[in-house]
Amino acid sequence: MNTLLCIGLGYTAQVFAARVAAEGWRVIGTAKSDDGAARIATHGYDAIAFDGTAPSEALRTALATATHILVSAPPDAAGDPLLRQHAGDLSQTVSWVGYLSTVGVYGDHGGAWVDETTTPKPVSTRSRWRLAAEQAWLDLAKRTGIRTEIFRLAGIYGPGRGPLESVRNGTARAIVKPGQVFNRVHVEDIANVLAAAIASPAAHDIYNVADDEPAPPQDVLAYAATLLALPAPPSVDFATADLTPMARSFYSERKRISNARLKQALGLTLAYPTYRDGLAHDAALLRA
Repeated sequence: MNTLLCIGLGYTAQVFAARVAAEGWRVIGTAKSDDGAARIATHGYDAIAFDGTAPSEALRTALATATHILVSAPPDAAGDPLLRQHAGDLSQTVSWVGYLSTVGVYGDHGGAWVDETTTPKPVSTRSRWRLAAEQAWLDLAKRTGIRTEIFRLAGIYGPGRGPLESVRNGTARAIVKPGQVFNRVHVEDIANVLAAAIASPAAHDIYNVADDEPAPPQDVLAYAATLLALPAPPSVDFATADLTPMARSFYSERKRISNARLKQALGLTLAYPTYRDGLAHDAALLRA
């Protein structure tokens, strides 16, 4: 039996876990706290509390039987939490490791297109940590021969998360910065990419995972409002917007992410190639 071990069973990993569980896979998920582990257990999965500060005997046991590992727990200044505590416990039963990273590792490219051959130049501390964690996993792959693939994700949206939710609950603000675009991807397409990668022969170490159309954030919010038959969120000039330092940092980077490699190498057609496709699907779910 295939066993998927999810280090950090969050929003994205849950979608993929549900898919493989329906195919008969065993799923094991970790959360930082006992309460989080209890929530994982309600899905019928095996659950482990692991916050990365100390080794876990339960996790060591899980690593001895896992055939596939999906890592989505973020790194910190000390590196990837699983590698920090359990790098020596990955067994020969593991045939594949998928590491969920971020397109933030590329930094700012002034709106130019970037692909997996573009040299990363992360700006934020969290993106520098991600890039270091990517390299740590690739280094381990070289030492052990375990097939390891890095998935650099664009901004994730899907049912219950993203523009539709912020417009519905009245928290959306259309921050306008001339020339600004963001990259995004529907959570179901991330699951599609992971499934295709596992099923395909090893081809590349790194895949960008984004849809076809980088777009200004105000356009996305306006379309979400149209789908919900609600007024468009008010426009706010970026220069005077009241933003947290983290939110403001997102606007300091501008790039367009190419997804050509995943289409060519994995033979994948995105289910939601633009934000309009994905939001229309999710809005239909809300009306159902």
